[in-house]
Amino acid sequence: MIATAPSTTPTSTDTFPLKGTDHLEFYVGNAKQSALYYQAALGFEWVAYAGPETGVRDRVSYVLQQDKIRIVLTSSLLPDTDIARHVALHGDGVKVLALWVDDAEYSYYTAVERGAESAFAPFKMNDEHGEVTLSAIKTYGDTIHTFVDRSQYKGAFLPGYEARKSVFPVKSVGLKYVDHCVGNVELGTMNQWVKFYQDVMGFKLLITFDDNDISTEYTALMSKVVSNGNGYVKFPINEPAKGLKKSQIEEYLDFYKGAGVQHIAVATDNILETVSQMRANGVDFLYVPENYYEDVPERVGAIEENLEDLKKQNILIDRDEDGYLLQIFTKPIQDRPTVFFEIIQRRGARSFGKGNFKALFEAIEREQALRGTL
Repeated sequence: MIATAPSTTPTSTDTFPLKGTDHLEFYVGNAKQSALYYQAALGFEWVAYAGPETGVRDRVSYVLQQDKIRIVLTSSLLPDTDIARHVALHGDGVKVLALWVDDAEYSYYTAVERGAESAFAPFKMNDEHGEVTLSAIKTYGDTIHTFVDRSQYKGAFLPGYEARKSVFPVKSVGLKYVDHCVGNVELGTMNQWVKFYQDVMGFKLLITFDDNDISTEYTALMSKVVSNGNGYVKFPINEPAKGLKKSQIEEYLDFYKGAGVQHIAVATDNILETVSQMRANGVDFLYVPENYYEDVPERVGAIEENLEDLKKQNILIDRDEDGYLLQIFTKPIQDRPTVFFEIIQRRGARSFGKGNFKALFEAIEREQALRGTL
């Protein structure tokens, strides 16, 4: 079974039972080439495939896995399909945030009863490895949540997929599980989607950031973080705030042509080793100037890692009442400045790096300036 490991101590009863993140599905222009990037640069193993060779005629899907993280890369084989239209409008991006549940029918009908819009009704898929039940609801933009009950299934991924093994000599970079997934939504709609997760899926509001928390001289945003009861699934939701220039959220919405998943935070147990290997594999990260580190000892206090090593890898550090965290952000992983990854190591901290927001925003603004969109 694949699920996100908890990064927080459960604090409440989950009124909409979720066991974690089952998988993330990207719609992309060229799944074969994207899959090679995920293997070579990000350390994912190729574990399953669906396409014409497996009886699927309209698309191809490559399933990549690293520890508890499973990513599906899907491309259309035909020009006039929902997948092709999604890629034409948004570029490569996340279509499905799939959630692991015990009962996909209950999850679907409960969500719809509470006000969710159906993406597709529950149905079962079977093969020689067992049975899977799937259902889905719509969320912000063209993103959907698919509920996956695979308790009666032993295959590589889903019926219609065949097991595969990487030909490329993959070396894991130490990524463990999905920590959180961040959505960018249009101005004035953040509270609507927070309420959606509260009313429909029983999530709790964890934390709120306003433009005083997340701003620079030029740009700002608003953000609220919602979590399910057991803490396994966390969704920060961002919207633009007024600033002197175009914010990173506005730039995302302009290039993505609407709301969507901005970044995926993935956890590691050793961020220094993970980032060092990813850099060696050719992954680009946002740059934070050296003066960021001048007040770290005073701001963060004692940490286990050597500060010079963190500085060399350009890793950010922040502390809350429960501990500290280490984090770094890749540049966009496709041509449009939209989706990127966050690498995070938690040393007790449950927060999201509030003390790093200003440095992060300034790093993003430098990239925006290079693109001529700031």
